[in-house]
Amino acid sequence: MEFKEYSVPAIRRLLSQGQASAREICRLFLDSIERRDPQVRAYIHWNPEAALKQADRIDQLRQEGHPLPPLAGLPMAIKDNISLQGLRCTCGSKILEHYVALYDATVIERLRAAGAVFLGKTNLDEFAMGSSTENSAFFPTRNPHDLDYVPGGSSGGSAAAVGGEMAVAALGSDTGGSIRQPASFCGVVGLKPTYSRVSRYGLVAFGSSLDQIGPLAGHVCDVAAILGVIAGKDPHDSTSLEINVPDYLEGLNAPVKGLKIGLPKEYFRSGIADVVKDRIDRALRKFEELGCALVEIELPHTEYAIACYYVLAMAEASSNLARFDGVRYGLRINGGNLRDMYQQTRDAGFGAEVKRRIMLGTFVLSSGYYDAYYLKAQKVRTLIKQDFERAFERADFILTPTSPTPPFRLGEKSEDPLAMYLSDIFTITANLVGVPGISLPCGKTPEGLPIGVQLLGRHFDEKRLLNLSHQFEEAGGFSP
Repeated sequence: MEFKEYSVPAIRRLLSQGQASAREICRLFLDSIERRDPQVRAYIHWNPEAALKQADRIDQLRQEGHPLPPLAGLPMAIKDNISLQGLRCTCGSKILEHYVALYDATVIERLRAAGAVFLGKTNLDEFAMGSSTENSAFFPTRNPHDLDYVPGGSSGGSAAAVGGEMAVAALGSDTGGSIRQPASFCGVVGLKPTYSRVSRYGLVAFGSSLDQIGPLAGHVCDVAAILGVIAGKDPHDSTSLEINVPDYLEGLNAPVKGLKIGLPKEYFRSGIADVVKDRIDRALRKFEELGCALVEIELPHTEYAIACYYVLAMAEASSNLARFDGVRYGLRINGGNLRDMYQQTRDAGFGAEVKRRIMLGTFVLSSGYYDAYYLKAQKVRTLIKQDFERAFERADFILTPTSPTPPFRLGEKSEDPLAMYLSDIFTITANLVGVPGISLPCGKTPEGLPIGVQLLGRHFDEKRLLNLSHQFEEAGGFSP
């Protein structure tokens, strides 16, 4: 089998028919990491011994005649801001460089019970703050399709691991597009579930009202299978809701004829690269061939979304990152007094982008500015949410480009924070509103760089979102 043919159903078939063992499949991907990752740098650290032990347990179950768990033998990569007991959880930051996770995140517990095999922890922009994985304190990750280009961010390591055939699937986190944008840049499927669909327990917080864990994979069916395992109420996370988790795989082949796809005119006015527009137009034709109706919709407060998002995200980051003070865990640099210790530890431990966001967030929360910035941003967030509610009265889904541009070169935007922030212009609204969003491959540039299309759905409508995405994939929508 070729790497791209490995999927949850394919692996289960190989294991159940005795055509391959979980150890053999795991070894195949570990060898690929050893061969490819010195150039791509998707992984911060990987653990072959632990991965092979997990695979051996799957093989033992099969030999003893036990039923295979739903994700049996699935080789997965885990973003390094999600706790996996016994492994370092660095968040791509010097301040946590030597911190070892003391417990499993809830999503890790559920994946482990479902038979997934954890290959290692993947690189990210420091504390998930970035759109290119160049902000990692350790090294940048490169796009597996062309090493001169970025893989997107902040889950760039996870996307590059899947796109570079060094994992079948991965977990990432998405605060403003950090699963979907790198999925687009690396030519894979990336899903941000509805806010509160998946437990955030064990995810190092960036923006608590925006963060969500989600899967990346080469096939929609893999994303559906993983979501079915990790979704659901968790008593450790008070924001997770007690809402029925449907069988996402069961609904993939349902007909999609008659579904309405909304095209927000504000997203298609300007700023989209010609090659992206061309591939999106092709995707639209494919959806029409599937029997979907395209309708124009309005999201009138879109122009305020970037400003709104960055006020809220930076305020929440400032609050969440206050815990990294050198006292409780992570880096500690002793000074002449307590104040010196705080200053020296945080100055040495945080990178430039994290410091920028902490300072901006502290400013908008400060006395005299709270009402002018933070409170006003919350009011704008409500207006954006109301825009989406009205849009979903006319359409079942909303379609946009995932990113306004194809992948950009390493270093091209690193000196221009605003240009970097605009990379997420089409993805941030899903986090502000809390709706699910998915990025699907929809072709490539003439140079072979991937391009993605984004679909947004109603709250907790992941089943139909995955159904439509799967039908698009089966109809050849992923083709260059």
